[in-house]
Amino acid sequence: MTLALFLAVLIGAILLRLPVAFALLAAAGALMLQMGMFSADIVSQSLINGVDNFALLAIPFFMVAGEVMAVGGLSDRIVRLAMALVGHWRGGLGYVAIITSLLLAGLSGSAVADAAALVSILYPMMRKSGYPASRSVGLLAAGGIIAPVIPPSLPLIILGVAGNLSIAKLFIGGIVPGLFMGLALMITWRFMMRKSDLEPQPKATRGERLKALRDSVWALLLPVIIIVGIRFGVFTPTEAAVVAAVYAIAVSAGVYRELDARKLLAVLIRAGRSTALVMFLVGAAMVASWVITIAQLPQQLAGLLGPLADDPKLLMAAIMVVVLLVGMVMDLAPAILILVPLFMPLVKAAGIDPIYFGLMFVINCCIGLITPPVGTVLNVVCGVGNTTMTNAVRGVYPFVLVYIGLLVLFVLVPQIITVPMHWLIG
Repeated sequence: MTLALFLAVLIGAILLRLPVAFALLAAAGALMLQMGMFSADIVSQSLINGVDNFALLAIPFFMVAGEVMAVGGLSDRIVRLAMALVGHWRGGLGYVAIITSLLLAGLSGSAVADAAALVSILYPMMRKSGYPASRSVGLLAAGGIIAPVIPPSLPLIILGVAGNLSIAKLFIGGIVPGLFMGLALMITWRFMMRKSDLEPQPKATRGERLKALRDSVWALLLPVIIIVGIRFGVFTPTEAAVVAAVYAIAVSAGVYRELDARKLLAVLIRAGRSTALVMFLVGAAMVASWVITIAQLPQQLAGLLGPLADDPKLLMAAIMVVVLLVGMVMDLAPAILILVPLFMPLVKAAGIDPIYFGLMFVINCCIGLITPPVGTVLNVVCGVGNTTMTNAVRGVYPFVLVYIGLLVLFVLVPQIITVPMHWLIG
């Protein structure tokens, strides 16, 4: 009864277009009333305590770093490097987009930011070179969603807080599945371009490649500093966010000289607004999480999925189907904050590695970012690229199918993620 009430109020509020944070508070309030324990003091205290978390300090700093990279010249130099390396291949601009998405993922951690940067820089070039509009925008959208998987990742930070997991382990564990996503896109793009008669870009000379590498080396150093620093305990993920923000500002202003005081102020304002939205959502989710625990909703869910608990792979498959469906109608952060507290006790009881589960959860939700009816990243690429949603959906569906196939592979062979993850973590 309590589980049905919570879901009914939550879904009803979302269908009424209430912001997700308020929908979570409404569902939590309804559950508290049903249990006869509603208290405004408890709600306000849980809301404040929900954001009073050291790990969450990483969010504003990584947001600042991502915004600075977009306006400070780091993203542009990454694109030029990829162009110099693979731009001359058949369908070369597609490979440039994929390599750029992998490199940018290690800089920003935001699917929306990466997709917007990719489309604004590469989509006009692809159209000018004769690439089909639907395939181009579909590939750029599919490349953009690698960002939440490869560190530094804002969703992985939120997941770590919601699921009480090590953010450092999530960061390290996301490297391999993120690379697999990029490899899957390359194989798919190669298959699509096998009969293409598009004129390739002129091959860069050795000098041009070296110049592109020299120009981008400061940008390439950032993910190396973050990953190596976290892996060897030089700093925590939260401290890494501060390092990333300071480094990005220093390079953009002092080395590339493309960031001035006016641009920095605009960056700080945008990052502040985004942080406020995310923090309020996290706080509301922590209220709901507290009520969920008191109402023993995870135990009720375990009762429903109990017959699958003896087969971890079957249980993972069932959870992934649910998450995939939810991800199609809900953004990444709300899905994490709502579902992870529900599923995590069941996952641990079944003996599934919680870090592996967390990574699978994020990968699955990322697929929802490029699927209708919501498709946050699809909407971004349509807006930035000035193309229709129909075009974007037609172009992205082959990559969605490939990602789902990759997800199935990870469910059947979890060692693809867990073995290198544990080796890298040490």
